[in-house]
Amino acid sequence: MTSITIQDRKIGVGEPVFIVAEVSANHRQRLDVALKTLEAVKEAGADAVKFQTYTPDTITIDSHQEWFQIKHGTIWDGKTLYQLYKEAYTPWHWYGTLKTVAEDLGLICFSSPFDKTAVDFLHEMQTPAYKVASFEITDIPLIQYIASKGKPVIISTGVAELSEIEEAVAACKDVGNEDIILLKCSSIYPTPFDEINLGGLTYLKEHFKTVVGLSDHSTSISVPVASVVLGASVIEKHFTLDRALGGPDSEFSLEPSEFRRMVQAVREVEAALGDASYRLSERVRQNRVHVRSLFVVKDVQAGESFTQDNVRSIRPGHGLHPRYLKDILSKRATAFIKRGTPLSWQHVEKEEGEDCH
Repeated sequence: MTSITIQDRKIGVGEPVFIVAEVSANHRQRLDVALKTLEAVKEAGADAVKFQTYTPDTITIDSHQEWFQIKHGTIWDGKTLYQLYKEAYTPWHWYGTLKTVAEDLGLICFSSPFDKTAVDFLHEMQTPAYKVASFEITDIPLIQYIASKGKPVIISTGVAELSEIEEAVAACKDVGNEDIILLKCSSIYPTPFDEINLGGLTYLKEHFKTVVGLSDHSTSISVPVASVVLGASVIEKHFTLDRALGGPDSEFSLEPSEFRRMVQAVREVEAALGDASYRLSERVRQNRVHVRSLFVVKDVQAGESFTQDNVRSIRPGHGLHPRYLKDILSKRATAFIKRGTPLSWQHVEKEEGEDCH
């Protein structure tokens, strides 16, 4: 599939990269911060803003058993899952306001649901797309339920084996939904550069024949910019008004000025990519006037032989092509030629029986 439409925005090959600002927990559960963030997202040049729709109780349970302790070398170690999600979730009663304000700003607004109640809630909100988070890619019943709503499904692949991605894609298609975007992702927060494997993006595109993109958790803008060269049609990056606000995701989120630089760099790169052909633009063709050609560099009398002393290949390009230098050397001039004259065939005496060039 070459393109997918979310709201009125076409996404895919040949279309501008769709840039998504992920707000996640960076509102710090303050509505005023969330609304200021929306304004900053728009000013930074994003196309869309994304939230996450869950409560601590819809995503996990409140338990201190070891299974629920975060202790695998993450930035959240020492908390339980419940504690983390209680700090990070977006209050559901904000969504009407957030969506209205975002759309008034010209942003596409969508979210990641984490259970069926969230899907139903977002469906009532008429969300234009759904995002499946990396850690939900194994929840096939949830993915099928999301896909059954008939809206484009964006799937992050951060912790998935290839077979699990195939199963998730099949789950969407099984309910008649082929509007699938796969995002290359590495679920390490923040992601070291040697764990990103941008080459996997190309593999996803070729293997699944879907629109592909990047969900990036590195601390740099270089990775998403590079992904555009490899065919990313979507870039998702965490966004915060100010990392000093803190919060679970602040360490790997971009501030407005950084996000703006990323957007600008992406737009520059996609403009520079062109198409998969070799051709000269009209502006470049106009500059061909400055290529080298054959000029008379000393006055040449009628009947005088052309030599390397009186004819040279120089700029600009108004004379004969330099490839003809060997053909005209030792031939004679048909008339007087002033120094600085571009050489043409009319200046060159033809030998008997010689064809005109």
